[in-house]
Amino acid sequence: MALIPRSFGNSVFDPLFGSSIFDPFENLTVSLFDRAFPSFDKDVSAVANTRVDWLETPEAHIFKADLPGMKKEEIKIQVADDRVLSISGERNKEKVDQKDNFRRSERSFGKFYRQFKLPSNAKTQEISARVENGVLTVTVPKTEESKKKSEVRTVEITG
Repeated sequence: MALIPRSFGNSVFDPLFGSSIFDPFENLTVSLFDRAFPSFDKDVSAVANTRVDWLETPEAHIFKADLPGMKKEEIKIQVADDRVLSISGERNKEKVDQKDNFRRSERSFGKFYRQFKLPSNAKTQEISARVENGVLTVTVPKTEESKKKSEVRTVEITG
């Protein structure tokens, strides 16, 4: 006997009483948009959730992206002539046997694509990249001129 009708979402099976019980936290994160377009969030979340940090040091611009479970062969890094750095890739959906069912599927999959306009002090021919423990690190060295410390002078105000 179900306490809550099926139309209110999937219920949790209670092994002690042999009935379905209501899980008040089950749909807490599901919006009306997600209910209307159930596959949209999975397809777009890989793009939207690929977070990248851009750190500038005196020697280089360093980009770090969390890409858990991805191999270097699944990631593509390109630099265009106009100093645009592109990081892209695709995380494929895990295949499951027909006899198995997901109880919950929250990991994102799909293509991701991020672009960054590099400043004029970037040495685009010397870019390096590595993946370690699910973190992609792209290092873009700076030109020698930009590494020099700039002099600070005080401007006198007249009038």
